[in-house]
Amino acid sequence: MTVSSRRAETALPRETINLRASAEQKALIDRAASHLGKTRTEFMLDSAREAAENALLDQRLFLLNDSQYAQFTACLDEPVEPNEALKKLLTTPSPWER
Repeated sequence: MTVSSRRAETALPRETINLRASAEQKALIDRAASHLGKTRTEFMLDSAREAAENALLDQRLFLLNDSQYAQFTACLDEPVEPNEALKKLLTTPSPWER
């Protein structure tokens, strides 16, 4: 994250996120945050944001070998018959848009 994007984030209104952790979990998080020169909040938010982005990317990024890619692109090139499932898919907002 760049300094300018951090400043932009800090200018936004803040909301509270409450968490419960064991003493051991809190100590581990504090040690890791200190090691990186971050506050506990900075460390936890950075870690949570990274995990959230990865979870969403896992739903959009996949790897194929050459044969699989050829099959995939052939399927994309075929015309699709409109149906209710397709209509629902194309009109439902993505989780991050809700």
